[in-house]
Amino acid sequence: MPARFDVRTESEGAVLLDSLSRPLRDLRLSVTDRCNLRCTYCMPREIFGPDHQFLPKELILSYEEMTVLVKAISGLGLHKLRLTGGEPLLRKDLHRLIQMLRTELGEEMDIAMTTNGILLAKHADELAKAGLNRVTVSLDSLDDEIFRMMSDTKAEVADVLNGIEAAKNAGLGIKVNCVIRKGSNESQILPLVNHFRNTGVCLRFIEYMDVGNSNEWSLEEVVPASEMIDMINREFPIQPLAASHVGQVAKTWEYLDGAGSLGFITSVSQPFCGDCCRARLSVDGHLYTCLFASKGTDLMSPLRQGLSEKELAELTSEIWRKRDDRYSELRGKLGKELEKVEMSYIGG
Repeated sequence: MPARFDVRTESEGAVLLDSLSRPLRDLRLSVTDRCNLRCTYCMPREIFGPDHQFLPKELILSYEEMTVLVKAISGLGLHKLRLTGGEPLLRKDLHRLIQMLRTELGEEMDIAMTTNGILLAKHADELAKAGLNRVTVSLDSLDDEIFRMMSDTKAEVADVLNGIEAAKNAGLGIKVNCVIRKGSNESQILPLVNHFRNTGVCLRFIEYMDVGNSNEWSLEEVVPASEMIDMINREFPIQPLAASHVGQVAKTWEYLDGAGSLGFITSVSQPFCGDCCRARLSVDGHLYTCLFASKGTDLMSPLRQGLSEKELAELTSEIWRKRDDRYSELRGKLGKELEKVEMSYIGG
């Protein structure tokens, strides 16, 4: 794979690069492994049922510990931090963590959160006041029956839409992510587009991915982004936009009539490993260098053993420099038996 980054392009000085010349710019921080939905492509109920053992409290990073680790990693070139889960709003007093992170990281750091939106209406205002910049809300259907089927819940679409409205009123930036699974919700593509046009909300469609080991993924259930684009373009003409920054995950398009923009995340049909600048920190303090990784590196133990911020940064640097992950580019060549960490554990 050719190198796509050069330390000389960064005006602030030397840049930490992995073995494929990719910088560390984006960190996803999981604050809980629990969720109030049982989406079939993420936490199917037959596996994550009443008897499933979630992490005990003593193996979960405290807010103070999370802040120390993120602060250590932030000096390695971090531009964006995203809180995720599970469902992050199940973690008590999440706004307190955001306040701590904002204080330590400063106003320049982009702090965002991914959520299913069920609890967002209750918390949006305090999250914004604490220093959160943006939310990305998962919504796979506007039809209640399809929504309940895919998320295995008694909640309603209205709960999510109310959360989006509350976030908008609180001044938070908003994106909406929709996973399209053939045979389940491809009928919702145009209704979702029509609903979010002219709202200032960026709707993003995600190809159904083989994350984790529990969703019984099949390539036959993937709707390629090219098909989605053709479908949308026939009804609402769109054109592609150039990437706005290094490591941009979604390919962005805009409506020709000025109704806003939308995105497509093409991990299956058009992998973007060569530009991936993202690391993930699990709620029990393991650093993962790929969404499809089999294992991470324990940072909780060194932290609790008293390593300084500088030493934790050096440890993270060593991990990143050795990074050579590019699972999506090698998909199909690695064998079906490859064990992968569950998405609910490290965030999507």
